[in-house]
Amino acid sequence: MMMKKQIIYIMCATALLSSCHIYKAYERPKDIDASGLYRDPYAASDTLASTDTTNMGNVPWQEIFKDEKLQALINKGLQNNVDMQAAILRVEEAQAQLTAAKLSFLPSLALNPQGTISHVQGYTSKTYTLPVVASWQVDLFGSLLNAERGSKAALLQKKSYQQAVRSSLIANIANIYYTLLMLDKQLSISEKTSLIWKDNVRAMEAMKEAGMTTEAAVVQSKANSHQVDASLADLRRQIRETENSLSVLLAETPQGIDRGTLDDQQLPEKLEAGVPLELLSNRPDVKSAEMALASAYYQTNQARSAFYPSVTLTGTTGWTNSAGSKIINPAIFAMQAVGQLAQPIFYRGKLIANLKVTKAEEQIAKNNFQQSLLNAGKEVSNALYLYDAASKKLTEHTAQAEELTKAVDYTQSLFHSGKSTYLEILTSQQSLLSAQLNQVSDSFQRIQAVINLYNALGGGRE
Repeated sequence: MMMKKQIIYIMCATALLSSCHIYKAYERPKDIDASGLYRDPYAASDTLASTDTTNMGNVPWQEIFKDEKLQALINKGLQNNVDMQAAILRVEEAQAQLTAAKLSFLPSLALNPQGTISHVQGYTSKTYTLPVVASWQVDLFGSLLNAERGSKAALLQKKSYQQAVRSSLIANIANIYYTLLMLDKQLSISEKTSLIWKDNVRAMEAMKEAGMTTEAAVVQSKANSHQVDASLADLRRQIRETENSLSVLLAETPQGIDRGTLDDQQLPEKLEAGVPLELLSNRPDVKSAEMALASAYYQTNQARSAFYPSVTLTGTTGWTNSAGSKIINPAIFAMQAVGQLAQPIFYRGKLIANLKVTKAEEQIAKNNFQQSLLNAGKEVSNALYLYDAASKKLTEHTAQAEELTKAVDYTQSLFHSGKSTYLEILTSQQSLLSAQLNQVSDSFQRIQAVINLYNALGGGRE
């Protein structure tokens, strides 16, 4: 009769605990809002589509970055980068911890041989015991279950972190690579401009000797030539530093980088962000934040289960030649089984405090999860608008450069006929150089927008 009552009590307690979510698996909170995560700046334009169901983040990175030299650099970075290797090792650590959590459901076995020798009044006795001890914690109240689920969530979090490192690494390598191509193009334009300025200096000196201009114009032309040459030195410095940065990112010593040209690059002309909800399943840092929330949820469940009894079964079996005070020889086989139930009664507020702490950590993780969604939406919005703005700027600066090229030719013709001043030539040539450099910068910004959006959408996943 007493045993039946205990069974009824345990069943009632189990039902009560189920309502307290101790056995319930994690579910995404319903108040996590994923709607309208990013703004659509293209309502009046068909340039881009941010409402397509397709998502550029699902495209393999090799189809986004088609430059073979860039692909080789990305592959090298994925193999050698220190942060990437550390992320892989963290996943292995989490896998080992999950294995340990799964094995905690099984009994533990231990061999504990003992032996004694006693010598009293010329009489020597030898006793020994060869026991095998088994201990098994009965998980009636979900402590081990929540620990295992928490370890699974931690493993998924580490895998998501690894994917986040991978996506970020691909984007960083691509960004630095295209920065090099931009600097190369700007250097090429500046070098051609430097040659033009040197020709201008020689022409001005010849015109001065012919009495067609003044010494002031000659000096001014030389000063402008020196200014362009100074910019060449600065561009070469930036190229060297960028090469060094990329080398270190690839876990190599600083060295030159084999690369293509900016004009040969082919990137998607149409950017597709997909629906905002896809960020929940695609973007690794968002997934990592959700798994952190799941892990905190299971820790709260563990804190709740600590208020209820723990049941441990212990068994001992083995051979011994000792039975109480009597020496037995030969040895006999002995067995013992013990059941233990521990019910927390007074822990000086530690259990209550621990539950409050885990609840607070769970709320913090939930807030971080929502914030990660907002950050992801912001990055997608910025990348989409950057692409649109850079495209418009490129169109205008290209038209400006075409007009300024004509202006330089017209001004030089007028100057040689005595109808224009050297200052007008100087102004038009400086404006042309600025417009040409802006063209290169706009082209790079378009490429950068593609890279940023691809990374913001969780692209580059394995």
